[in-house]
Amino acid sequence: MSFTKVPNAVPRLNRSTLAVPGSNLRFIEKAPKSTADVIFFDLEDSVAPDRKEQARKDVIAALNDLDFGDKSLSVRINGLDTHYMYRDLVDIVEQAGNLLDLILVPKVGCAADIYAVDMLLTQIEQAKGINKRIGIEILIETPQGMQNIFEIAAASPRNESMLFGSADYAAASGAQITMIGGPNPDYHVLTSPDAAGVRSAHWGDMWHFPLARLVAAARASGLRPVDGPFADIKDPDGWLASANRARVLGCEGKMVIHPSQVEMANELFKPSAGEVAHAKRVLQAMQEAEQKGAGAVSLDGKMIDIASIRQAENTVKKAAQIAARNRLSS
Repeated sequence: MSFTKVPNAVPRLNRSTLAVPGSNLRFIEKAPKSTADVIFFDLEDSVAPDRKEQARKDVIAALNDLDFGDKSLSVRINGLDTHYMYRDLVDIVEQAGNLLDLILVPKVGCAADIYAVDMLLTQIEQAKGINKRIGIEILIETPQGMQNIFEIAAASPRNESMLFGSADYAAASGAQITMIGGPNPDYHVLTSPDAAGVRSAHWGDMWHFPLARLVAAARASGLRPVDGPFADIKDPDGWLASANRARVLGCEGKMVIHPSQVEMANELFKPSAGEVAHAKRVLQAMQEAEQKGAGAVSLDGKMIDIASIRQAENTVKKAAQIAARNRLSS
């Protein structure tokens, strides 16, 4: 292990991140009843230019007037290349900062983007006497952001999570997609012909590289990696395949665009009973070895290293967080 220790972000459940358009009052009013871990109110892509100002006001009113329980609340501001961004940040934080957990920054291209948001947040918090530090969520949606992703992840102690936006990433990189977050049948390889001359097509995952890179950058700075949305809300099997790949790569959750996807995400990205039981056995074996003064730790004939112990600790902590959330909501 490196001598350099990586501090972990604020421990926060991040299995499901539900997008709520800031210009849709009906969706805003339904948001408190959602079981999503994180609610983010969108002031960017889902809001037309002539609705930006009113959407900002409606989101501020929702933060102040509605009871969201123990959900984490985030607002996606407009991009730093727009004239909406500064007013989003100033108005939202000045008028509802004590009720806000996170700011989601879209299309982050370099570390300086995060520095700018951090600077403005710090000034507003100091001016308004906001005692808690508002965290930053980073949305990687461009090749520039992907190129600078490791510097971006380490740009601020406010950083908590990194999310992948496949739609804008595809548009910016010229990638051909058939649906946001989904596969493309043209991204495949052909096997060599068999004895009968038959060849099989094996689809590949066109999102593997950017998502794997995002996971590495996030984890290297102690952040939570979160996969982007899967747009076909009528294809739960396709959503599950997409989310499973993200989970296997190391993502802690997925952005969802419809309430029907929330429970699927909460269920998929929680540790299973078997995983929790195994994690507890790993920690128990470690404790017993320490008591005996043993130099090595093993379980079921397999050596347990530091990475396994850390993973077990994280699994047990996440299970405890979910249990606490379930008790509060029942």
